[in-house]
Amino acid sequence: MVFPNNSKSGGERQEEGARSIKSPQPLTRFFLIAAAIGLFPIALSYGAAPQMSLTVMFGFENLVLDHLHIFRAIMGLYFAMLIFWLAGAFNTSVTIPALWTLIVFMWGLAAGRLLSMVLDGIPSFLLMVYLLLEIAFGLIAVMLVTKEEG
Repeated sequence: MVFPNNSKSGGERQEEGARSIKSPQPLTRFFLIAAAIGLFPIALSYGAAPQMSLTVMFGFENLVLDHLHIFRAIMGLYFAMLIFWLAGAFNTSVTIPALWTLIVFMWGLAAGRLLSMVLDGIPSFLLMVYLLLEIAFGLIAVMLVTKEEG
C-alpha cells in the first residue's frame, strides 16, 4: 500500500514498511526521453538500411558484409542505450544509472570525435553538430545527476 508523503517536494511517496522512494524529477524524465527519441533515428541511420543512409549522409560507397555487420552492431548498441534511458525515465531504481550511462555514452562519442579531429582533421558539418550535441547532453546529464542526488 502506498501512502502520500507530506513533503513539499511532491516527488516522494512512502510505501508501508518501506523507506521513502524519490521519483525522478520531471526535467530528468523529459531529458532521458528526449535523448532516447533523438538517438532513435541516428541508430536507424546506421543499421536499418546502411547501404542507402550511409551513402546519402556520408558518401560511403561499396559497403561490404563486414561494414554492414559493424554498423548494425552500432545500431544495436544505440538501441540498448536508448532502452535503458527510457527505463530510467520511468523506473526510479535506474534513473541515476541511466543518467550516468548517458554521460559515459555521449562523452565517449565526443572524445572519439575529438581524437579523430586531432588525427584526421575536421569532419563534415553534421558530425560537428553531433559533437556539440554529445558534449551538451553529457553536461546536462551531469547537472541532472547532481540535482537528483542532492
